[in-house]
Amino acid sequence: MAVSGNQAAVDLVELALKATDAYDRPDLSSKLRFTRSRLADPSVRVLVVGEFKQGKSQLVNALVNASVCPVDDDIATSLPTVVKHAESPSVTLVRESESDSGEPRPAERTAVPIDQLAQYVSEAGNPGNRRQLTYAEVGIPRKILAGGLVLVDTPGVGGLGSMHGAATMGALPRADAVLLVSDAAQEYSKPELDFLQAARRLCPNVACVITKTDLYPQWRRIVELSTGHLTRNGMPAEVFPVSSTLRLHALKLKDDSVDGKALQQALMDESGYVRLIGHLQRGVLGRADDLDRRSVCQDVLAVCDQLAAGMRSELSASENPDEAAALIADLTRAKGVADELRQRSARWQVTLNDGAADLTSDIEHDLRDRMRAISREAEKSIDEGDPKDTWDQLAVWVEQQVSEAATANFVWAIERARWLAGQVADHFNGSGVESLPELNFGQGDFSSGQLRDLEQPVQEAYGIGQKLFTGLRGGYGGLVMVGLATGLAGMSLLNPLSVGAGLLFGGKTVTDELKRNKQRRQADAKVAVRRHIDDVIFQVGKDTRDMLRQVQRTLRDHFTTLAEEMHTSLSEAVASAQKAVRADESTRGGRARDLRAELDRIETLAVKARALVGDRVAAELGAGALS
Repeated sequence: MAVSGNQAAVDLVELALKATDAYDRPDLSSKLRFTRSRLADPSVRVLVVGEFKQGKSQLVNALVNASVCPVDDDIATSLPTVVKHAESPSVTLVRESESDSGEPRPAERTAVPIDQLAQYVSEAGNPGNRRQLTYAEVGIPRKILAGGLVLVDTPGVGGLGSMHGAATMGALPRADAVLLVSDAAQEYSKPELDFLQAARRLCPNVACVITKTDLYPQWRRIVELSTGHLTRNGMPAEVFPVSSTLRLHALKLKDDSVDGKALQQALMDESGYVRLIGHLQRGVLGRADDLDRRSVCQDVLAVCDQLAAGMRSELSASENPDEAAALIADLTRAKGVADELRQRSARWQVTLNDGAADLTSDIEHDLRDRMRAISREAEKSIDEGDPKDTWDQLAVWVEQQVSEAATANFVWAIERARWLAGQVADHFNGSGVESLPELNFGQGDFSSGQLRDLEQPVQEAYGIGQKLFTGLRGGYGGLVMVGLATGLAGMSLLNPLSVGAGLLFGGKTVTDELKRNKQRRQADAKVAVRRHIDDVIFQVGKDTRDMLRQVQRTLRDHFTTLAEEMHTSLSEAVASAQKAVRADESTRGGRARDLRAELDRIETLAVKARALVGDRVAAELGAGALS
């Protein structure tokens, strides 16, 4: 990050850029410029996720000591709220969209007064996100955010099993850390544990926060039970019991006396926020710094190795002219391999193209298979009951199952994409680890939020009046038919037999009409479920295809650049070795001294890169290549 803690990494990249310019390697400069731009963005995103009304917004407010997220008993967050550092308070509404061809358009950004935020991010002010916003961005001057920490308050409407939960899952691969929030009213539920299990596969830095400890005297028992659930499910994670109310009350105390300060510190300790903030500073921001330094070390060492390749070959040929022929032959063979890697028919290109096509097909089939299973179960449930009585429970169940299926499909797609990246990288080196690029999964942060909720079909009212009318209509036919038949025996039209027949026919007609109405409701409910599942398959399938195409482009561009770098370095190495063989002895001696001096400069740069991460980590990154 471009902050004091990582200034050494920024300085090292600048030094490496000067080296690539001095040795005329613009292909290596582009990689370092990308590294520098990544360091210039200090943002470390932390998603705050959880079920409805668990205290997520209040947690964010307590962390920054400001009412940046609307909180009330009748307010539910319906739009993601991104809280970041700014010199002055501000609110910006962001709307992301795509063109007809599917390409993302520039985001529309609209500034609004900070006191109007609730009108846009709450379910009461913006029901169902009718304003079609993507997220709200809140800027506020706070020390805790100055180091690059960005808090994202995610929607709680519908819970983790809703499509809002699926949208949150789609944002996890781009997050640096996750806080799963649950209050102390009860231990972890199955949806929370399922969400946590999937979240850990997308973002390994996950912690758990149990809120509202001031409201529930048995919160320690709840923490113990929840921790036990995590342990039994193989999900060890730090658990932070907190009270936002106590922290906010402690921050409001203005008593500077000894007793006042002691009370403030006691409240702060009791709130649990001291541990949580320590985790954010050391376990999140500190970890991001470590990852940045590791990445810079790896990039700079790779550049050093490329710069030194030609010099090492020329120096070897100068010092050992008898072995120069064998050296040139080895370099020529390696250059031939690099030339093959540059071709469109190279094995890695075939692996990437075939793998991406197979992956897309498998992911689409998996999504459709999961959705078909949900559709069959939903239709079975509809046939066993009356949607008039069971629709609310059915809708919740369908949306939860659809969300879980979409989440599982998304997680599997990312895991398969990472596996494909490793397969392609294996064509460049033995492990495939050092050549892997940073993959960007998805076009936007919350694209799945575009999915509509399951809509209840319109049901015709069938009240007492309609039943009476239907009964009279059926009863009249029975009365007339039997009355005429009994009239042949000399009986009047209205007689006990005809009246009984009318009542029987009337009741039968009402019963049949009720049955037809139920069947109609069942058919309409099935159509509504199928339509909803078709919408999910269409939208989620498109998002997944876009994500996989983006991964394919990233891998293609990365490995094409890597092949070009290898070809350029080996071409220079062959040319340098041949030049050294043709030189006379006195020229070779002077050139050897110059080469040693240049290699010493490059080794000095490599030493600085290794110093960023320490000898042990540097060894894991292959830092001994120049030693």
